[in-house]
Amino acid sequence: MPQESRLALVRRARRMNRILAETYPDAHCELDFGTPLELLVATILSAQCTDKRVNMVTPILFAKYPTVEDYAAADPSEMEEIIRSTGFFRAKTNSIIGMAKAVTERYRGEVPGKLKDLVTLPGVGRKTANVVLGNAFDVPGLTVDTHFQRLVRRFGWTDETDPVKIEHFVGELIPKREWTVFSHRLIWHGRRICHARRPACGVCPLAALCPSYGTGPTDAAQAAKLVRSGPFS
Repeated sequence: MPQESRLALVRRARRMNRILAETYPDAHCELDFGTPLELLVATILSAQCTDKRVNMVTPILFAKYPTVEDYAAADPSEMEEIIRSTGFFRAKTNSIIGMAKAVTERYRGEVPGKLKDLVTLPGVGRKTANVVLGNAFDVPGLTVDTHFQRLVRRFGWTDETDPVKIEHFVGELIPKREWTVFSHRLIWHGRRICHARRPACGVCPLAALCPSYGTGPTDAAQAAKLVRSGPFS
């Protein structure tokens, strides 16, 4: 198979993005939140946990700790009990309380709206920061989670495995104004159709543009049985 030129890759990537936009017109963040602080807390909780489980826990958490000062002054044992079902609850409690103390001390109690500031907070990496920036502040960002990484490699866009390198590479393929919504579309596709083990290739709208077509069942009836509906991990 001939090497794909840079121009051809950009055109293919943008065409795939357009198809994803048509397939998932309502793609959005599946974590429930009302403020930047709530989204930041929910995203910290979402590590190694389903969005569905996080959304079951956060109403209780948000009601008990309505302000960043409340999180900063929280009793760790009480918070651990509330978030226990999300897994890694001790580490997540430490991150949330540490994050809240840092926001209170450094940013006057307001979650910062810049990547360089967000990534200095306990428990906040680039992925979490980009989720908050894109969905709470309308600042374009690519959320390079496991679904995102798997799909861009499967699509033959890059063979990079480092999330930061993937973020920068894909950022040059997709228009910046679409980074946030593109992330949602890609994650939705990874959760619904392009699964890690048995992707539903036979019903995938990207099949004609995907070099990995055939990784999963190509028979439409078999593939249709693999399609999932939300909410997801």
